[in-house]
Amino acid sequence: MPAKVILNPYAARWDAQKRLPEVETALKQAGIEYELVLTEHPGHGIELAEKAVKDGFNPIISAGGDGSNGDVLNGMQRAARGNALLPFGVLPLGTANDLVVNLGLPKELPEAANCIAAGKTRPIDLGKVNDWVFANNSAVGLEPVVTIYNIRMVRLKGILRYIVAALRAINQKPTWNMSLEWDDGSYEGPVSLVSVGNCPLTGGVFRMAPAADPADGLLTFVYGYAPTRRRMLGLLPKTMTGEYVKDPAMHQHHTRRLVIHSDTPTPLQVDGEIRVEAGTEFVYECQPASLEIFSP
Repeated sequence: MPAKVILNPYAARWDAQKRLPEVETALKQAGIEYELVLTEHPGHGIELAEKAVKDGFNPIISAGGDGSNGDVLNGMQRAARGNALLPFGVLPLGTANDLVVNLGLPKELPEAANCIAAGKTRPIDLGKVNDWVFANNSAVGLEPVVTIYNIRMVRLKGILRYIVAALRAINQKPTWNMSLEWDDGSYEGPVSLVSVGNCPLTGGVFRMAPAADPADGLLTFVYGYAPTRRRMLGLLPKTMTGEYVKDPAMHQHHTRRLVIHSDTPTPLQVDGEIRVEAGTEFVYECQPASLEIFSP
């Protein structure tokens, strides 16, 4: 069977749609036999990927951004029903393309297509929170509030949009009271953020889980509480280098499992997509070496 290419035309604010001829040229020049389909609405990539696996397409290729990759991976996971996932390829068309950067995958379409055509894969871990898997990162608390602002802004583009969204979220000074339990520890009290990384980089510039390694069989999470806007603003530039975890208010740990209860509802962000608008119970688990991804 040929490869199934699932392209999200909305990625990078509709720039991906304009690059469709570029995608097809890259695939053809790489000698990849494929069938390409466009997503038509939010979550459509999940449906298309699930159907593609059931129909026997192999491999599955995501053409879009990190949210697009997340949709395709979740569709593949649903179709697999506990079996091994098919090989997964990425044609980067997003704004930040965090997964590509984190894994050192090709950023340009011709090189990305050639990488897939070469057939070499490497295993990486996946994270799972409740019913959703993720390759890059997930979060509750402040980070998904930033994601919500980022989605709502239509005039700004690129990395600047992420930074402005962060400033707007910080201005709200949101706080939650949470209990966290992980492999060798626990915490209960006020929380500004809980960021869970399979990889270090998210949002193009933020190293929210700087010690994360997608091949160590563990998730890396950071939690902390900044009681004032001034304290949050002081930490913001340090999130771009990962140095913020050295602040006494921030705590970074590695774990196979993390259980979170929030007294007040919080949104849930998974690979850049809001999967829950207001939830109180979240169970994170690592799925070691569960995805084979095409890599140089």
